[in-house]
Amino acid sequence: MKVIAVLEEKLKILPALPGVYLYKDEKGKVIYVGKAISLKNRVRSYFVGQQKTSPKTQALVRHIRDLEYIVTDSEVEALILESNLIKKYKPKYNIRLMDDKNYPYLRITVQEKFPRLEIARTVRQDGARYFGPYTNVGAVHETLKLLKRVFPLRSCKQTNFNKQERACLNAHIKRCAAPCQGLISEADYRKMIAEVMLFLEGRQETLAKKLQKRMREAAEQLDFEKAAELRDQLQAVEKVIEKQKIVSTGLEDFDVLHYAREGQLACVQVLFIRGGKVSGGDHFLLEGVQEMEGQDILPAFLKQYYHRAEFIPPQLLLPEAIEEQEVVEAWLQGKRGGKVALKFPQRGHKKELLALAAKNAQESLQQESSLREERRKRNEKALREVAAYLQLAEPPQRMECYDISNIQGQEAVASMVVFEEGRANPNQYRRFKIKTVEGPDDFASMAEVIRRRFMNASKGAQRFALLPDLVIVDGGKGQLSAAREVMYELGFAHIPAVGLAKEEEWIFMEGRAEPLILPRDSQGLYLLQRIRDEAHRFAITYHRLLRGKRNLVSVLDDIPGLGPKRKAALLKHFQLSLQKIRQASLEELKQVEGLGGNAALQIWNFFQICDEE
Repeated sequence: MKVIAVLEEKLKILPALPGVYLYKDEKGKVIYVGKAISLKNRVRSYFVGQQKTSPKTQALVRHIRDLEYIVTDSEVEALILESNLIKKYKPKYNIRLMDDKNYPYLRITVQEKFPRLEIARTVRQDGARYFGPYTNVGAVHETLKLLKRVFPLRSCKQTNFNKQERACLNAHIKRCAAPCQGLISEADYRKMIAEVMLFLEGRQETLAKKLQKRMREAAEQLDFEKAAELRDQLQAVEKVIEKQKIVSTGLEDFDVLHYAREGQLACVQVLFIRGGKVSGGDHFLLEGVQEMEGQDILPAFLKQYYHRAEFIPPQLLLPEAIEEQEVVEAWLQGKRGGKVALKFPQRGHKKELLALAAKNAQESLQQESSLREERRKRNEKALREVAAYLQLAEPPQRMECYDISNIQGQEAVASMVVFEEGRANPNQYRRFKIKTVEGPDDFASMAEVIRRRFMNASKGAQRFALLPDLVIVDGGKGQLSAAREVMYELGFAHIPAVGLAKEEEWIFMEGRAEPLILPRDSQGLYLLQRIRDEAHRFAITYHRLLRGKRNLVSVLDDIPGLGPKRKAALLKHFQLSLQKIRQASLEELKQVEGLGGNAALQIWNFFQICDEE
């Protein structure tokens, strides 16, 4: 194969060291991330003997125009970096865990004096303990509801636990242990949190034994109210245990993984075995598996899933051996802090568990494929209707919708959202601060945004390179006229544009005096409404963000002696949250780097006075 000059030069200087390599296309976009024990040998192998490689690899090589590499100290470090980079870039030719950023976790804020249990969408290095990820959001909410019913955990976000004037409603109905009233010690609250973590780790049997022991002790001490409370907790936990199937008498902890694949999709099923019982399971979808060998799917999943998982059992059962077994085991052992073995059972009850996981994976994949096919047909119908109603030559594969958001001209912003093939593509969303318009003038603001969008396209800006088949503006004749005037001026008049007015859902078109009214049951109308509502949501979110920052800064401006540097340090420490600053104790304020004791006291006094007023 002919290698372009820039690649040829880089191939000559590749080191024979472990590391990660990134392939880029002609637009500079990362299209593949891989790891190697020897960068020199691995990267060069792509460009020799191409006739023996898979069609997918051949397609990848045809699109490579540049490469970067990062040297690491070991192959395990390379594996970790590879996982991070795949998550960051979501390259086209890698197997990718779908929608992983949207999978929820349960987070216990163990770094707080009296920890809370809540749902989180991302894992942060904040000292909290995370459990998950989970793909079934409904199940997460049910688990949260159960745990809060069984354990009286606090829900408030306050950080000041000096005795409050009165308890909250949750405390009155026995749903909160009321640390703000001094009704529970920190040590006892921590014991309760430890029991919650046992439950979330799947160790309900261990938790049940602890509850039984504490219930007996309370009864022996004639504390019957406490014994009754523990009895109710025990009964709730036992109901969960009853649903669990015993699969091993050895009280082992392990995960069982199997997969199914179809076209561009694969589904991996994970069964969680804790203490010899099936404590749960989940399935995960992966994209980019077309023309990949089956044995490539599980290694890709292992690296992406366990990179984020908080609990790693000492055994993982897989249906087949994988090439990188030793490296993956070494990496998992480092994460777990103990031995982890990948095993491939050939007989017995563990082999049966693999078959069960395979059956579940196939079932989940079939359901997802059916749902996707239904969505595809619905979107195709909607796009055909839009094309017919708006008299377009073809269904619009890429639609852009623009919305303006402001309050009396303050913090005016605009959003641009993109739907491709009838589906939202958040990676293509853009947002704008209105720069040239004074006061609440939606027409002028719309003209500015359309101008900036298409001027960027004219200049070849990468972020605005793709052009729409249809432009939608949120509004009526005025907004549409402002947009069209700019599009004519910049040479983009060939792109059709319409205005979609709220409430009446009228569609305004250029050269047509009366609005177009689509049937209320039209799939085309539903699609236009969805993109308009998404543009409105995205604009409002950005507007609130800017308004919140402005209000926060304006409040801090009123504090005497608080200069720009200290203000910046305060905002960074409390993550731009006025509520966190307001509720912070004097000791917490003193911990802000560069603030100093006097300034901390000044801030604390300021908010004490404000709260009294």
